[in-house]
Amino acid sequence: MAAVFNPTRLDLARRRRGLTKAALAKATSLSLRTLSHYHAGTREPSTTATTKLADALRFPWEFFYGPTLEEPSADGASFRALSTLTARQQGQARAAGALAWALSDWISASFTVPDPDIPRYRGVDPETAAVAVRSEWGLGEKPVRNMIHLLEAHGVRVFSLTEDTVEMDAFSAWRGNTPYVFLNTMKSAERSRMDAAHELAHLVLHTKGDVRGREAEKEADLFGSAFLMPQGSILAEAPRGGRLNQIIEAKRRWMVSAANLTYRMHKLGLLSDWQYRVLFMEIGRKGYRTHEPNGAQGETSQVLAKVFKALREDGMTMGQVARKLNILPDELSKAVFGLVLTPVMGGGITDKNTPQQEGPRLRPRLRLV
Repeated sequence: MAAVFNPTRLDLARRRRGLTKAALAKATSLSLRTLSHYHAGTREPSTTATTKLADALRFPWEFFYGPTLEEPSADGASFRALSTLTARQQGQARAAGALAWALSDWISASFTVPDPDIPRYRGVDPETAAVAVRSEWGLGEKPVRNMIHLLEAHGVRVFSLTEDTVEMDAFSAWRGNTPYVFLNTMKSAERSRMDAAHELAHLVLHTKGDVRGREAEKEADLFGSAFLMPQGSILAEAPRGGRLNQIIEAKRRWMVSAANLTYRMHKLGLLSDWQYRVLFMEIGRKGYRTHEPNGAQGETSQVLAKVFKALREDGMTMGQVARKLNILPDELSKAVFGLVLTPVMGGGITDKNTPQQEGPRLRPRLRLV
């Protein structure tokens, strides 16, 4: 632990809790002027003041004495709906990303995970790019059974968000040559899968640090739709006609929402404009925009589950992992899809320090889809 209070960690913890400086001053009974000095690094808080800050921000006392944490930049992260996303929400997400990056560094120091393997198709139209990525990854026309597992198999580090806001669906960011995707676990499984495909589009189609704007978001939507619902598969297997019950039954094959399948079928000429409008009105009337009928099972991280399996076998608890990062267990849980250190099926990721004969290699041939 560093001997000096780190003001950047105070700022990160404050943003993670969504507090303004004034709100934090009130919560700690510290003056706003004094708190501003702490943030600027012109005055170091006393032990008593640090304890007040730790209690108000729900971070261990030691957290504030660690090194500066790297976090996704506002320009480099693929935040959507910036016109409705508040500075507080964006700050919370970036702070969550910084904590996830710290966890990722800790995992990488002890475990081997797949190297990044993200095809780049800058300037290619989204439909063509989606087909090309599917081809490179050997998917053909078959449905993607698990988007998170697929991303992880190709080196994307996937973590969870729990911000319960419509605006913060997901975001992605590059850290050097390593891609990260953050998914909101408060959404339906179908929406989360589409969010994951949308963020994959940003990684594939857009230059690092240049993923903003309506055009980029439109391209990511088109890519995600084509990636999860390949044209050949939809044309061959989607129902003919405009009945909602058929859509609800068929969507289970591709594990997408009724709205997404309706949109894709219309895009490919399987639904007339009139049928499309009627279906979307019915979807909205029945509340299927927010409550998905015949919902799919939620996805979670296979990499993190296997990491925690190995930790459990070594006798390490969630609390011990959190202490190594100087955060609380509930903060750790928010980043790892609520996983706990319990057994999971399957092998493939083990401790780097484990002799090879004692377990499987760290970088297996994962079959995730």
